[in-house]
Amino acid sequence: MKIYDISLPLDNRTLIYPGNPEMTIEPHRRVPEYSTNLSKISFGSHTGTHVDAPRHVDNDAPGVDKINLEVCIGPCRVLDMTHAEDKIIADDLEKENIQQGERILVKTQNSLRGFSKFREDSIYLDGDAAEYLAGRGIVLFGIDWLSVKKRGGEDVRPHTSLLSGNIVIFEG
Repeated sequence: MKIYDISLPLDNRTLIYPGNPEMTIEPHRRVPEYSTNLSKISFGSHTGTHVDAPRHVDNDAPGVDKINLEVCIGPCRVLDMTHAEDKIIADDLEKENIQQGERILVKTQNSLRGFSKFREDSIYLDGDAAEYLAGRGIVLFGIDWLSVKKRGGEDVRPHTSLLSGNIVIFEG
């Protein structure tokens, strides 16, 4: 199996979702005063490429420490959704013959625009599309932005439909 690292780099320039803690990396110990170099790193749990666990939307649900790592590793299918102008809808996904147990990643215009600044108009997963994916029984869904949900949108199904179905979400 070939492994592709598609994660965003973590450094002092990492794009932060508005309202989340800033990322800081600072020296803690340095050679030659100490025998090793050591840094202090501080950031929020939704920084860079990250995983959403069911607890993200439900206080009583399992946290990220309960996610089965086998779900996060293995073959996946990347769907080209660069045609989506504002959101991925169920019709887009129905054309893809998505099967139970699949790991699905989507490439959108978000990747084409880059990650140097926060965009209010990022491509997101529509609530009906999230319900469609949950109904198909996938095990993982990943999107190339810092959230599957529309920023400021009231429809929380992109999170709740997937996470309540024990579907791991990769963001970023």
